Amino acid sequence: MPRRKKRAGAGRRGRPSALSAISTSDLQRELERRQSQLQDLVRRRDELSAELSAIENEIAQLQPGASNGVAPAATPARGRRGRPRKQAATAAAAARPSGGRGRRPRNATSLVEALREVLTGNTYSVTEAAEAVQKAGYQTTSPNFRTIVNQALLANPKIFKKVARGQYTAR
Repeated sequence: MPRRKKRAGAGRRGRPSALSAISTSDLQRELERRQSQLQDLVRRRDELSAELSAIENEIAQLQPGASNGVAPAATPARGRRGRPRKQAATAAAAARPSGGRGRRPRNATSLVEALREVLTGNTYSVTEAAEAVQKAGYQTTSPNFRTIVNQALLANPKIFKKVARGQYTAR
């Protein structure tokens, strides 16, 4: 196959950059302009920060319980990022008896141990095993506990034996 000749200026592929059309003196002027803008913004930020500190001091002096009149050091707000929560959702969470989602139940044994106890001498389907474990006292708040039980059965082939399709027992 014959080699192609290189065209003049064909060292780069694609279109030339938009910056290649601008002279270096124009680029230098633009950099200086932006540097000047940066200095103005930094100065403005410092002024606003000082004003904010003065306002925080005034607020601290007016709050009940302010003993020495000195505002506590401002700490950055650390919270949830992203879209704010809907009011209805937070009101519903506050109305719950536990005040939130609730604590995760703590069990005396792991799910695998509880399944081993239930399945020893018995053969159950995944759904039956999930129900039997809960009747035996294993607590869960999972809406898809059956899936979790299925994963536990499949992940522990040394402990559980698949007797037939969807039927398991303990070894």
